[in-house]
Order: sequence, then structure tokens, then C-alpha cells
Amino acid sequence: MNLKKIHHVAIICSDYEKSKYFYHNILGLDIIKETYRKNRDSYKLDLAVGGVYQIELFSFPNPPERPSYPEAAGLRHLAFEVEDLEMTIQNLKAYNINIEGIRRDPLTQKRFTFFQDPDGLPLELYEM
Repeated sequence: MNLKKIHHVAIICSDYEKSKYFYHNILGLDIIKETYRKNRDSYKLDLAVGGVYQIELFSFPNPPERPSYPEAAGLRHLAFEVEDLEMTIQNLKAYNINIEGIRRDPLTQKRFTFFQDPDGLPLELYEM
């Protein structure tokens, strides 16, 4: 095995325009490419995170809901590194995004908090 880095994270949304607005306009991720796939009646939006990593945002007609349990096996959340946690929280609150209280990682002593995307996907802000 010769894994180099994470190439992308794929997210399937229930409302493409709402999620596109959230990830691009609210979170400030840059759009790399937007593709409509007629044969699947689906959009694929490639987003850059800090110019390094990529999120692929997909839309499909009537995607099934995914049950979410906080301690269930599987992907738990997606975390974004930020320099100023308070400033980032205030920016999100300006869009009426609900943010959990700030916590401190007992191992690293770094501060972090959680919020959700339009489909309830847990997102973390981790202060460096």
C-alpha cells in the first residue's frame, strides 16, 4: 500500500441548490467544477477546501434517508481546520446556523465545536 492523502470526500444531498449555497456561499468553499449528468438526473459539484482537499457534492432524485446515531459505526463527521474559532462561529451564526458549545480536546487541548449541513451531516470546526 502506498496511500498518499485523502483525495476527496463525497456527500449526497437532498436539496442540491440549498447544499450548494451552504458549502459555497456560507462555508466559502471554492467551486472547482459543476457537472450535470443527464443520464442520472444528477449534479456533481467539486469544491476545494483550502486549495488542497476536495468535496464532491452529489444530488440524486429522491435519495434514501440515512439513519444517524451519534455512536454508530461508520463515518462520524467531517472536520474543518480553522484559525479563529470564535470568528468562524460568528460568521456561521450570521446565517442562523446552530452551533454547539465550544469543547476542548482532552488529548491536544485544542478547541472545537460542531454544527450541521442542510441534511444534518455533522461538521466540526477544529481550531489550530
